[in-house]
Amino acid sequence: MKILVLGAGAWGTALAMSASQNPQAGHEVMLWARDPAQVADMRSSRVNARYLPDLPLPATLRVTDGPADALADLCRGQDLVVIGTPMAGLRGVLQQIGDIAAPVAWLCKGFEPAVEGAQGLMAHEVQAQVAPQLRAGVLSGPSFAQEVARGQPTALVAASAHALVRERLVQAFHSPSLRVYENEDLVGVEVGGAVKNVLAIATGLCDGLGLGLNARAALITRGLAEMTRLGLALGARAETFMGLSGLGDLVLTATGDLSRNRKVGLLLAQGQTLAQAVASLGHVAEGVYCARTVVQRAQDLGVEMPIAQCVVALLDGRMQPGDAVAALMGRTPGAEVR
Repeated sequence: MKILVLGAGAWGTALAMSASQNPQAGHEVMLWARDPAQVADMRSSRVNARYLPDLPLPATLRVTDGPADALADLCRGQDLVVIGTPMAGLRGVLQQIGDIAAPVAWLCKGFEPAVEGAQGLMAHEVQAQVAPQLRAGVLSGPSFAQEVARGQPTALVAASAHALVRERLVQAFHSPSLRVYENEDLVGVEVGGAVKNVLAIATGLCDGLGLGLNARAALITRGLAEMTRLGLALGARAETFMGLSGLGDLVLTATGDLSRNRKVGLLLAQGQTLAQAVASLGHVAEGVYCARTVVQRAQDLGVEMPIAQCVVALLDGRMQPGDAVAALMGRTPGAEVR
């Protein structure tokens, strides 16, 4: 297969490396970055020094650059195009490649911020607006880029309404170290990928305050209930949230030391401001940017999400870490399943 990955951040680079390192598949993989200086450095050093230092790029992986308005030409002739930009960059890339014939999949997890009174959108909703003719989907699931780049065992889910997109993603990335499962529930997979980042901030706060393992388990479990309620209201399937992109991704992001969103919660618990916490990461923490949209979409649908609401209040400076804990523990008793 000829595979083009657009975006040389940690996750895009890791997947490009993984596809290139599968000797049985024999893929031709090209990684595109917007910054010519970054590409020149990657070509000479054969390392993505900014995002994956000390992990050499496979010799067969091609790295290229070029203007965004030339992406459509770059995409032509590819068997699969993978968009590895953050959520904020997805709309612009889709606008540039909107008429290509190749199947397309994005890697970003989150919601667009609400703009001028319009509700914030998930990735598939953005695509429906700007490039409805594309056959598209998402590759998601519990995964840290460093581990995928090292070839450590990982399982992901390829979600799309189009069988061809799911099949191409499996063909491109399924390998001895990376399992890819198919799922038709694009909405559920995207909701899981977005909401788990918000919940990971809450879990980082919990751990940073030293509240204990009981509290962490309760927070993750009740967070999964919130995620599921929102997903069902948006048209997802309940079983999706017990899979890789729901429970799996939530557990990883809420407990793993490599989680940027969890790190934000830890730093807030230590007394840092949100600006200080985000600046110290050096990478995007999508939960910070989509938390307000998650809560707004939930409110519009009449879905109760008290943990996510506390995260938003914390990020907005309307609530202190200790007050968030008190607010959650002081809620009126109720039934666990409803």
